[in-house]
Amino acid sequence: MFVSYKWLQDYIDLTGVTADELAEKITKSGIEVEGVEVLNEGIKGVVVGHVLEREQHPNADKLSKCLVDVGEDQPVQIICGAPNVAQGQKVAVAKTGAVLPGNFKIKRAKLRGEESNGMICSLTELGMEGKVVPKEYSEGIFVFPADAEVGVDALALLNRDDEVLELSLTPNRADCLSMLGVAYEVAAILGREVKLPETSLEPSAEKASEYVKIVVDAKEDNPLYVAKMIKNVKIGPSPLWMQTRLMSAGIRPHNNVVDITNYILLEYGQPLHAFDYDRLGSKEIVVRRAADGEKFVTLDDVERTLTSDHLVITNGTEPVALAGVMGGANSEVTSDTTTVLLEAAYFTGGTVRKASKDHGLRSEASARFEKGVDPNRVRPAGERAAYLMAKYAGGEVLEGAAEADTLTVEPAVVSISLEKINRVLGTELQMNDVKEIFDRLQFAVSIEGDVITVTAPTRRGDIRIEEDLVEEVARLYGYDNIPRTLPIGSTTPGKLSEYQKKRREVRQYLEGAGLYQAVTYSLTSEEKAAQFALEKRDTIRLAMPMSEERSILRLSILPQLLEVVKYNSARQNDSLAVYETGAVFLANGAGVLPEEKEHVAGAVTGLWHNHSWQGEKKPVDFFVVKGILEGMFAKLGLADRVEYVQAQADGMHPGRTAEIRLNGNKIGFVGQVHPSVQKELDLKDTYVFELSLKAVLEADTPALQYEAIPRFPSITRDIALVVNRETVSGTMKNIIIEAGSPLLKEAEVFDLYEGDKMEAGMKSIAFALKYADPERTLTDEEVTKVHERVLEALKEKASAVLRG
Repeated sequence: MFVSYKWLQDYIDLTGVTADELAEKITKSGIEVEGVEVLNEGIKGVVVGHVLEREQHPNADKLSKCLVDVGEDQPVQIICGAPNVAQGQKVAVAKTGAVLPGNFKIKRAKLRGEESNGMICSLTELGMEGKVVPKEYSEGIFVFPADAEVGVDALALLNRDDEVLELSLTPNRADCLSMLGVAYEVAAILGREVKLPETSLEPSAEKASEYVKIVVDAKEDNPLYVAKMIKNVKIGPSPLWMQTRLMSAGIRPHNNVVDITNYILLEYGQPLHAFDYDRLGSKEIVVRRAADGEKFVTLDDVERTLTSDHLVITNGTEPVALAGVMGGANSEVTSDTTTVLLEAAYFTGGTVRKASKDHGLRSEASARFEKGVDPNRVRPAGERAAYLMAKYAGGEVLEGAAEADTLTVEPAVVSISLEKINRVLGTELQMNDVKEIFDRLQFAVSIEGDVITVTAPTRRGDIRIEEDLVEEVARLYGYDNIPRTLPIGSTTPGKLSEYQKKRREVRQYLEGAGLYQAVTYSLTSEEKAAQFALEKRDTIRLAMPMSEERSILRLSILPQLLEVVKYNSARQNDSLAVYETGAVFLANGAGVLPEEKEHVAGAVTGLWHNHSWQGEKKPVDFFVVKGILEGMFAKLGLADRVEYVQAQADGMHPGRTAEIRLNGNKIGFVGQVHPSVQKELDLKDTYVFELSLKAVLEADTPALQYEAIPRFPSITRDIALVVNRETVSGTMKNIIIEAGSPLLKEAEVFDLYEGDKMEAGMKSIAFALKYADPERTLTDEEVTKVHERVLEALKEKASAVLRG
């Protein structure tokens, strides 16, 4: 909301309070003022000039040579390029030495051989936005009324000597979407009186009800409709002061009737609409819901297709306005209009919002209806507009109004005890102090013992509960005056939960291992939603998605991570390692809330090591990514409970994928993306993993225990075993550890051979075994005995034969 400091003085005495001081007081009372704009800042030397003569420039077709009286001893010659400059006009002239916006200084100059001593200005050259300049002056200079005094400050006449406060209003303070609403707020802050606008009129012999009948079929959407009749209006420009106030508020002037309705919108916060009565085509206004498919052309000459969700004003047959949003072209006020039907109505916010959204017609009027207008201000706003039309359009206002009224207005009545106010605020206010605050707000107050009962005016629709009254007392008493105290009582220092600490460890480990954290969308497309999912569930679709690409809640993080890899690879960043911790969403059937689970996923591609000075390059492979996960599990104390089992999964390479199990339960997978998926995404070999982070972090971990450095030597033995090609090394390792316990401490694969020297369908796997006892030195005989037990177990359980 843009608030003119000069305009505000029409309703409240601001003596002794500058615009900047007022802005600070309003901000401290709870409504943020984003800034104060000085409209004439940096502009000087602009006066009203009178064009005495105008002739064609002798050396330029598009320039005029003008002789202009600027209130000095002699008129000056000015060369002007505006197409609408003419003899006899009163115009804004920047004299020699003047400064215009952008620090543009006016100097004496020669234009095509003719001397120019100043500049005749358009409104945009004086700092006004082009979109608010009246259309007739948008391509040229502005012309003042004929009674403008020559030589006076043109900026003052254009209201550019004003300051504008920009209020950032929250939705609950719709009362301040009007000058009167701001005046009531400022009056409460300063403790001063509000002066209401003039609305008194001479009574007319004719009655408005004789000209039009009001019928409201949709009473719930429109409980109050008031129609005023104004005859014998003369359409023309509105007064200059009104035009400049509208322009300062961001509204373009049109003509006196339309400008008055817009002026009342800003003054009272009540949207109005003026119909050309003679073009209505009937003596009846019917307010109803539109029929599905009904057509209607609005003021912007666009044909709209309506539905039964939209409220329309009709002449009994066809729509003449989309209620609360925009009027129709068939009843628009034009230069030929002589009789005006003035609409002042109360429309419900939901109905207006629906029509505004459906047709993309967000306006100052619809915004106010959506947030809520004061029902008790509908009639006064109509009376004020009629008064101004009589004064500035020469109209005759007919007595009374035609109405349809089913509106029930009940102001909010809220009670609160003084003790609660002081307890919540930590103050020691007396009852008189609190009553004085509510008096300044012009709230009706009654007191009974310690309880104060407040009746809030209907303009303050945000007052509903006790806490609203506490807020009013706090902000007008002054937040700076509320005592500052330290909390009393026992406190508990904040800390991370065990789950949060472990999650942080996971992130720190992965980043330490060389992976960068990514943050991707939780929304994906139908096509990608179920790719790589750990659990197969139905997808969850948004009711109102912004696009099909972001319409489904994801079941896996990997599709989005692969998009990150694709994006980087397409920009020559082809060695990449990324991870993400985030939620996936699992459906639980109709009518049941979905389940949200936290996962961790990673994707690695390109070179893992590139030591060019050593001539060493190591591309990413399965064992690099598996090693990252093994390190993470070791960090969490879970390494001995995790196993990797060869598996197949949708979208994954059939021979380079392993299922990850924790305590025998599947928690995720690791492996290479299927070549067909890589080709589709234009990726090189890419290895990925995805785990249920919740399952990992909630697993019990034993307390960390340290082992002493061995004091006794260990004995190592290497064995090469011939087994069936389908036998998995991990299974053989488990057999070895089980058979060799407790003396066997380590068993690691160090070689795999599947060459032509092996029998068909067979392979050779070599293990390095380490035997040790922390309490003594082992003998050869003890190690040999255990070693033979290991070989026997391998032969029995894996059909392994010692390679000769």
